[in-house]
Order: sequence, then C-alpha cells, then structure tokens
Amino acid sequence: MESRSKSNHQLQQGVCSARPQKRSPSVIVIGGGIAGLAAARALQDASFKVVLLESRDRLGGRIHTDYSFGFPVDLGASWLHGVCKENPLAPLIGKLGLPLYRTSEDNSVLYDHDLESYALFDMDGNQVPLDLVIKVDKIFKMILEETDNVRQEFSEDMSILRALSIVFERKPELRLEGLAHKVLQWYLCRMEGWFAADSDSISLKCWDQEELLPGGHGLMVRGYLPVIHTLAKGLDIRLGHRATKIVRMYNGVKVTVENRKTFFADAAIITVPLGVLKAKSIIFEPKLPDWKEAAISDIGVGVENKIILHFKNVFWPNVEFLGVVAETSYGCSYFLNLHKAAGHPVLVYMPAGKLAKDIEKMSDEAAASFAFTQLKKILPDASSPIQYLVSRWGTDINTLGSYSYDAVGKPHDLYEKLRVPVDNLFFAGEATSVLHTGSAHGAFSTGTMAAEDCRMRVLERYGKIDLFQPGMGDEVSVIPLQISRF
Repeated sequence: MESRSKSNHQLQQGVCSARPQKRSPSVIVIGGGIAGLAAARALQDASFKVVLLESRDRLGGRIHTDYSFGFPVDLGASWLHGVCKENPLAPLIGKLGLPLYRTSEDNSVLYDHDLESYALFDMDGNQVPLDLVIKVDKIFKMILEETDNVRQEFSEDMSILRALSIVFERKPELRLEGLAHKVLQWYLCRMEGWFAADSDSISLKCWDQEELLPGGHGLMVRGYLPVIHTLAKGLDIRLGHRATKIVRMYNGVKVTVENRKTFFADAAIITVPLGVLKAKSIIFEPKLPDWKEAAISDIGVGVENKIILHFKNVFWPNVEFLGVVAETSYGCSYFLNLHKAAGHPVLVYMPAGKLAKDIEKMSDEAAASFAFTQLKKILPDASSPIQYLVSRWGTDINTLGSYSYDAVGKPHDLYEKLRVPVDNLFFAGEATSVLHTGSAHGAFSTGTMAAEDCRMRVLERYGKIDLFQPGMGDEVSVIPLQISRF
C-alpha cells in the first residue's frame, strides 16, 4: 500500500502529533482482525487519520484463509452464523458475491448441521442407525431442559457437566447405555465445540445467553479472506508491529511496538484477542481499572483447532460431516466434509477443549497422523492424505486461544465491562460482544461500535461534533443517555 512507505517521523508529525493545530483527528487501531479492520475502515471513511498496527505478517487475525492446497481453506473462522439480512456482515458478503453453503436451517447452539447430514460411526467402523441418532437428539434436548430446572433451583452457578449429573440422579430414565450413551457423548462433544471448552468449565447460568440470528449457519465456500481484503483496502497498515506498551496521556495516547518505535494519536482502539490481554503481553500506563482487569481475567477463553487433511480422491460418504462416537466426549471425533460443501477432497478434523490443547503439544506431522488415525477407525480403507494443515490457536502468541465463553461462577456482564472505554482507549473484538460472542459478525459489529464511540469522544474534545449530522452509516435519531455502572 502506498501509505506504508511513510516514515515513522512523518507519521508522528502528520497523523499522530500531539499538537492540536490544524489537523485531522487521529486514531491508532491495534490488531488487524475483522474487528480492527472494521474500526479502521469506519474511522477512515469518517475522515480520521488512522494507522493500524498488526503483530503478524498478515491480516485477519483468527480469520486465516490458506491457499497452499491450490484452493481456499479456512484455518480459523469459516461460518456465517445467521444467514439473514440482520447479520451485519451480510451486506458486505452479498456485495462481494461470496457463496455460502448452508449447513443448517436452524440457529441451534448445539450443532451447526442438520441431522440428515450426519454420518456417525462407532470405533469398529459400524454406522450408527439414523433412527437412534434422532432418538438421542430428542433425549439430549430433554436433558438440557432439565438442566434449566436445575439452574432455576440453585442460586450458585455450576458447570454444565455438574448439572447433567444432577439430572441423571433425579431422572435415571434419561441415563443412556451402550451405543446410545456414546451418541449422547458425541452430542456433548459438539456442544463443547461451540464453546471451545469442556463441559466441566462452561457456566450453567450463562451458556445460552447468546442471541442467535435466524437463517441457520452458512459455510464460506471461498473463505473469509475476500472480506478481510475489502475492509483493508486503502488503509495505512503496519504489519509486523506488535504493540508492547500503551500510555494514556491527557492529550492522547502513545503506543510502543516491539522494535521500540512509538506512535502518537488522539485515541486508540484495542482489538487484540482476549488471550493476549490475559497474558499481559501489553503494558498499560497507567494500569487499567480493577473492573477492567477483572473482566479480562474472568471471561473464559477456549481452544478449538482444525487439522485439515487433503486427499487425492474422495472415499467417504457424501454427507456434510462424519462423526466418531465414544464413551466420553473427549474420545469423540468430528470431521467436516469440504467435498460436499465446496467440491474439494478435504476433511477437516475439529478438536476442542482439552483434546485440542493436548494435540497442540504434538508436532504438525503427529497431529495430522492422530487425526488420520481417528478417521481410519471408521473408514479402515482410507488412503493417506497428500497434504495437511494444522492450526494452533491456543499456543499462537498472537491469539492464545480461539474465542471466549462464559466460565463457571462468572457473570455474563463481563463482556460489556470489557467493551466499556477507559478514557481514550476503546475496546473491540468478539470477547466484547454481549450477544454474539465467539463469532465473526460479533467481532465486526464491535469494531464499528468502538469506531463510533471513539469518533464521538475525539470530536467532542475538538469541539467539532455536529449533532445534526448522522454518525457513520446511521440515520439522525434520538440517542438515549449513556448510563454505566462501571
């Protein structure tokens, strides 16, 4: 990009000078994921001077479309959860003409595929009869309804797993045995995959607080990268710039990166992943308020990975995914079939929670071998993959986790506390979305929200607010008073 050729001296004097004489308001956006790009795009379109600092040598964050197989495959986010006009990403995806493959007609939290597309197998390679799969599905929903009764009865929070044990104690007729028990564990495995966490750490009181958009789940057939490129077009982006220190001053902010360069601006929008904030990889001066640090500490961050296996030929059933049932959810497996969705001979193994963390301790070769071993259990004649890719979101220094979830004993309003600005620091990302945590559209919407909050705050300081002009993409409307408890 042309703007990348600017020297840091020019940036300090032009974009980020602390002197208030005639110049445009300036903002530093930290993090080049979809939240950071959405914020930077909105502010630049509002005539702000914006520089975006990204630690990696690529954009997208936890959106990472890989082309090494000769076609796009997403190692991170790959679904649009809520294929509808209410989804804030829908207009952009529609304008780009990106096709979606709908993997579910409903908006269930429990799984993102319709029952008719399941092909479940036991460890001996025998396919589970569909009528048993449907029967267990109904029982699992009954069990979850009973856990709601447990939630209403107990004042203190507990894990989903503990609530399940209480249900089985009270209603032993819901306790399954044999193959049906293994299928039930597979459903629990898929529920854990949604939260990227094990059921013994997911909050009973808060697990279903997410607002699900209508329209079901749509797989991005060509990957998410075109969305990232569109948002990034024309922005001043500095790749390989890892923020290490953020200083709040009375007249702006100063951001120091790993190579000791410093950037100055009126405000900053912080969109780094929750795992990075938890690791305290960035020093804040003065330190963040206790309520903000508590939110960072107490929101859960889970791990879900992808081991992508590319084969020469298709040898598996023509269903959207293959599943392996087992005695425990830890032993269950899940493979997404990209051939049905996108026409490529690819299966994607998707471990979550403790299993994902254990696999991250392996080499890429060993991880791919592990995934293939799970596949051989159900398809003994499976041919070896010709290529593979392995994600490591839990140990990647730039993420340290996949996405957030409600931990046991912690209130759901922590997401709102993480979003609330601190002076001229604004926060965005999936973990700041109260209703759409863990989703690409949730991250995107928090980026645009933080941009508007930042725009108003900075223009307020400059005395340039025009109350009779609409905000970024908004109609003129009555704005409610902002009242916060934090």
